[in-house]
Amino acid sequence: MSFSSKVKEEICRNIDLDKKEALAILSGIMKVSGTLSFASNKQINFRITTENAAIARLVFKLLKKYFNIHTRLMVKKSSSLKKNNIYMVVITEEMGVRDILKKAGILSDKEEMISFDFGIRESLVDTEETKKAYIRGAFLGGGSISNPEKTYHLEFVTHDLDYAQELSALINSFGLTSKVIQRKSSYIIYLKEGEQIVDLLNIIGAHNSLLELENIRIMKEMRNNVNRLVNCETANLSKTVNAAVRQVESIKLIQREIGLNRLPPNLREIAELRLNHPDESLKELGEMLNPPIGKSGVNHRLRRIEKIADELRKEER
Repeated sequence: MSFSSKVKEEICRNIDLDKKEALAILSGIMKVSGTLSFASNKQINFRITTENAAIARLVFKLLKKYFNIHTRLMVKKSSSLKKNNIYMVVITEEMGVRDILKKAGILSDKEEMISFDFGIRESLVDTEETKKAYIRGAFLGGGSISNPEKTYHLEFVTHDLDYAQELSALINSFGLTSKVIQRKSSYIIYLKEGEQIVDLLNIIGAHNSLLELENIRIMKEMRNNVNRLVNCETANLSKTVNAAVRQVESIKLIQREIGLNRLPPNLREIAELRLNHPDESLKELGEMLNPPIGKSGVNHRLRRIEKIADELRKEER
């Protein structure tokens, strides 16, 4: 099961609502994943389609419990290669489809004609709890979240720009910074920061998934920190080895051209130590001297030796 499916199933299990919150969830689901169709004699039907059985059960339960609507639940095989089940919750005229669509902000209240409402009706989201419930419904209807082991990405897919902007504004009313982009014929509201996705999961009530994502974030951060330390140490080690090789080459050049005895005693001493201990660090070389000197002192002497070697190289040219 994908992480996205786990989040949705958790949301569907953890439902403790009043009637207004139930209507807000239904409105969010219906706006994003609902389809209106016309039958004979000006009859209309409304169908909510999903590949998640838990979402279909939730819609069926909420309509029955809070609005006394006994819907028809249909199941068919998908035509895609995966051959998943597709669940359809159908509401007809006889079941009271017009009334629930008006309450859910899908249709306007005009009796003489059918008029669609593409926005989010303010009366449905007039409290913090109903706002959270609406976002929860929109996520169930058209949301998804990537596997946090791979990347941080949460999105809502919609088909109307104005609605996408209103939904984004509703999400951002909780201090988030969701953005809207167009992808082919759809409009996507998305979040890409791990911390903001955690906040969104808290808003929609997916607390177990939130904890799982946080654990993954901590482990990834730890791995990144370890990798940074290892890379840093590797770079430092490479730098040290390269410097040691360069120093030994310079000392051998001096030894070959003029002899180490021509060097001042302090430089000759460190030169001989470096030749005999090519793998030791500057600090360790300094501790071998009598009296010992610090890392900066050893580095200063070796740089003087390299300068002498550079002058000899120029003379060779």
